[in-house]
Amino acid sequence: MLLRTAVFLGIAAASGLLSGGESGTPGPGTASGPAGPAPAAGPGPHPAAGAPGGLSQGLPERSYRLRPMTAEAPARQAVVKPAVRTRPILELPSDPNTAGAMVLTFDDGPDPRYTPAILDTLARYGVRAMFFVCGEMAAENRDLLRRMADEGHVIGNHTWTHPHLTRLSRPALAAEIARTSEVVQQTVGEPPLWFRAPYGEWNRAAFEVGAELGMEPLAWTVDTLDWKEPGTATIVSRVLGGAAPGVIVLSHDAGGDRSQSVRALDSYLPQLLARGYRMTLPVLPAR
Repeated sequence: MLLRTAVFLGIAAASGLLSGGESGTPGPGTASGPAGPAPAAGPGPHPAAGAPGGLSQGLPERSYRLRPMTAEAPARQAVVKPAVRTRPILELPSDPNTAGAMVLTFDDGPDPRYTPAILDTLARYGVRAMFFVCGEMAAENRDLLRRMADEGHVIGNHTWTHPHLTRLSRPALAAEIARTSEVVQQTVGEPPLWFRAPYGEWNRAAFEVGAELGMEPLAWTVDTLDWKEPGTATIVSRVLGGAAPGVIVLSHDAGGDRSQSVRALDSYLPQLLARGYRMTLPVLPAR
């Protein structure tokens, strides 16, 4: 009981309960006079308790740490969220910066069977791409997420389990998206800034939740349909046939046997570069 009483008295004195409280009137043993209260405590040297100018005589030296140091706290910057769109971004804007530019995107991973080979090919040609990851895959393959970030690729949000969003309640939809953003942020230190709906099924709730989490919705212009496993030559033909400035190409690095996708990238990427196309990344719209 005596120990609890002593602790209470120490805390009360440090917080001002025994030295004037909210009235601002200095209590005995303080250095504040009629001129006003002493400056707020902060980092750096402070008078020891009990010494002249101390907070209160007889207090432990560490007691000043119980006082808030709000004067030293950095100001919070307001987070600017993107506008809620009614349709996803389908291609790069047409301007001099995107002349001859294309974007390569890969969905559903990361998958340790196929993603490393895709990353190897991109690295061999000095190309960066976008990877729209599923949270359940990302959580199990965080090393691949880190490699993507380290090699300059953009990581996007492709939900947790790749569901049909239009069939989900809003809370379930929000959980699918938010959980994936959380895993990405925990792994690479930054949340994703781009979001893609599975199956291209967008609805108002998906746009709203994505915007609330600070993401822009990105779709595609050229669909390789590689998830159907049509053959490496067919995938290559679809990419080369659809190549044009501003195009966004959709391929997959998970969700099934993606060996055809791996081989196709190794074939069409050098051909695109030889034709004068440059692979780039989208720029976030002004907010």
